[in-house]
Amino acid sequence: MPKIIAMQRLKILSTHFITHDVKRFVLEKPENFEYTPGQSANISINLPGWEEKIRPYSFTSLPDWDYLEFIVKIYDDQNGVSSQLGKLNVGEELLLHDVFGTIKFKGPGVFIAGGTGITPFIAIFRALFYSGNLREVALLYSNKSKEDIILHDDLTKMLGPAYKNVFTREGVIGFRERRIDRKFLIDNIGDFNFRFYVCGPKKFTEDVCEALISLGAKPEYLIV
Repeated sequence: MPKIIAMQRLKILSTHFITHDVKRFVLEKPENFEYTPGQSANISINLPGWEEKIRPYSFTSLPDWDYLEFIVKIYDDQNGVSSQLGKLNVGEELLLHDVFGTIKFKGPGVFIAGGTGITPFIAIFRALFYSGNLREVALLYSNKSKEDIILHDDLTKMLGPAYKNVFTREGVIGFRERRIDRKFLIDNIGDFNFRFYVCGPKKFTEDVCEALISLGAKPEYLIV
């Protein structure tokens, strides 16, 4: 259930592209503002005509940081909120409407992300890493190509060999193109008596969860 809060105006402190189509926003943090790693917020843009066009984005910052951070994929070919976010600069404002999200850390397990589905996991990994509790956690991360990976260096630093990339686009030299499907899960996990955290595009999440359950994962151990 969304956490109802008074709408907050968030000034952009810095912003830049971290991949060819993914942009990082660092924003002012309201006083006494609270959220949990893995949660998201409904956001709009404080510009005429855009205030009511609300979209969900995950916090990638930690609750004890003195700023908020969001990492957003920009779709320039669509004249929508994402495209408009790509044009914003320092000093402009976003509007935060409420906080929500069912993804939270419930114990060791395997994290499976597709594209920007990594974003709620980033805050969880950061919280575990900085508290020295990032143990018995693994990440399978699917993207089209190496150029699409979000925060590769950070993920490598935090997870080390427990972090595995999967690329779906043909022609990525030096990498084997695969998808996270039933066969991939059999080949790379084997034992399905774990928690599984899954986030990505709707079809990706549905297909991965269906495959996991068919292989013996307990539905109550799926966190999506």
